[in-house]
Amino acid sequence: MKKTISLSISPICLAIALGIMTGPAQAKPVTWEDIKNDAATPEDVLGYGIGPKAQRWSDLNAINTKTVGKLTPAWSFSFGDEKQRGQETQALVHDGILYITGSYSRLFAVDARTGQRLWSYSHRLPEDIRPCCDVVNRGAAIFGDMVYFGTLDAAIVALDKKTGKVVWKKKFADHTEGYTMTGAPTIIKDQKTGKVMLIHGSSGDEFGVVGKLFARDPKTGEEIWMRPFVEGHFGRLNGEKSTPTGDPKAPSWPDDPNSPTGKVEAWSHGGGAPWQSASFDVETNTIIVGAGNPAPWNGWARTSPGGNPADYDSLYTSGQVAVDPSTGEVKWFYQHTPNDAWDFSGNNELVLFEYQDQGKTIKATAHADRNGFFYVVNRENGQFIRGFPFVDNITWATGIDPKTGRPIEVEGQRPPLPEPGQKHGKSIEVSPPFLGGKNWNPMAYSRDTGLFYLGANHWKEDYWTEEVTYTRGAAYLGQGFRIKKMYDDHVGVLRAVDPGSGKIVWSHKEKLPLWSGVLATKGGVIFTGTGDGYFKAFDARSGKELWKFQTGSGIVSSPITWEMDGEQYVGIASGYGGAVPLWGGDMADLTKPVPQGGSFWVFKLPKH
Repeated sequence: MKKTISLSISPICLAIALGIMTGPAQAKPVTWEDIKNDAATPEDVLGYGIGPKAQRWSDLNAINTKTVGKLTPAWSFSFGDEKQRGQETQALVHDGILYITGSYSRLFAVDARTGQRLWSYSHRLPEDIRPCCDVVNRGAAIFGDMVYFGTLDAAIVALDKKTGKVVWKKKFADHTEGYTMTGAPTIIKDQKTGKVMLIHGSSGDEFGVVGKLFARDPKTGEEIWMRPFVEGHFGRLNGEKSTPTGDPKAPSWPDDPNSPTGKVEAWSHGGGAPWQSASFDVETNTIIVGAGNPAPWNGWARTSPGGNPADYDSLYTSGQVAVDPSTGEVKWFYQHTPNDAWDFSGNNELVLFEYQDQGKTIKATAHADRNGFFYVVNRENGQFIRGFPFVDNITWATGIDPKTGRPIEVEGQRPPLPEPGQKHGKSIEVSPPFLGGKNWNPMAYSRDTGLFYLGANHWKEDYWTEEVTYTRGAAYLGQGFRIKKMYDDHVGVLRAVDPGSGKIVWSHKEKLPLWSGVLATKGGVIFTGTGDGYFKAFDARSGKELWKFQTGSGIVSSPITWEMDGEQYVGIASGYGGAVPLWGGDMADLTKPVPQGGSFWVFKLPKH
């Protein structure tokens, strides 16, 4: 039995649709110029990351280190029904309306002044969806008169932003194979052709899918190009087969169809899904996005019999990929974790920023990887600049080689093969675990301090290898695991990181894992949420906690701020879920007391 579409419209929205009311009914279409200037227009939030560079920075300063302690709730909005879990969204704001995605592929339009629902859309989901890491959705995109978001059955939907009616819907892959979509799409404009494009990726690495990045016409949903992120697979351009990714003979994957063994499983089901949102470098006309882990997790399955995993990098997985928006061709690739055997992946956001080095402006990407290292990479050519640890007690590597940009691995930290006659390999302890030094939860960059602010975690994991065979639609791991605590007093740690020196400027500990995004503001305030339900504000320079509010459920979403009627507002979704309570071992036990939920909270300063 399938769940039915639920589309409900409030009387206010009906009046808007009929042209009876002013205000939102007169909303102008969103242009590319609006999206490009998102970070400089405080009345709107038009993209995931608040601008193409994904810096999560706001120039608003009415809420500052002196006033933030006075923040009070303006309103809250309940997502309703039984779907109260895994709210990982970042809301959008346009012309006084909030667009908020919810778990189970839902989207709400809410009056930003009152919190009243204008319309809602609930996507029809089949019973056989295969979300690896909960039923989450991280956000929408907006352009023209439409709002776009992805669904758990591997589709992308465009809705009329005034009424919530479906304009178009495109299925991009077979969900029964394990394909899904959890990340927010991105709107870009190809600076060469002048085409505005909707960019989105696929999810599903844990089921052995081949990760793909898509470009679509936002008006019709028609595909412009598709680029796979496993070496040797062919892309598409204007509906026709285009070029292979990398070397068509796939030398970094021994499971090549032309190999003497004829083994093809891992190469054919290689992962690399770009499930997080892309950033866009307008100046170099480049899409930059993270590529997921290779499949299976078991690195020996991606190594020739008797071979060394170090000889097979499993390109183009667990790294950052630069893509030409005109053709979908790969411009450059930098790999964080060659032949990733720990599910470190590479999907965490790519933040674009600039800094001065001996009088020269360096255009860079910043990336805090699940493997525990923070990377600064030249975004013009993909060349490694520097890398340093941002969490404690990394065991799998001693550092990043400054000449090659490759990790300096510690011997014995790859899970070994089972002994003859054994089904499981010897268990080894590794840090960070696959949930990462930092996971998908996006960091923020302050243009005032020059620091990055990120929610990290201190934990470790037992890994062991297992036999693995690909079965369509089934988990494709080849490894077992259990995550464990590292410290008694905390798991989460909010940190301010200097990208130039690698120095940790300040840290703030939290008992539960941190799984919320971060927001930095001109007011010198850093906002984030905690697993035990608090929305918190910190001093950007000292790390001092300045304010907190209990939302009733754990926070695993990303905050936003905007200006309306001369006042600054801050908003965040509350509703615990995501990968930690599902996969977290000891962490799942730690988070059991956290109630589930589904609501959006908005705060402002009192007028008097």
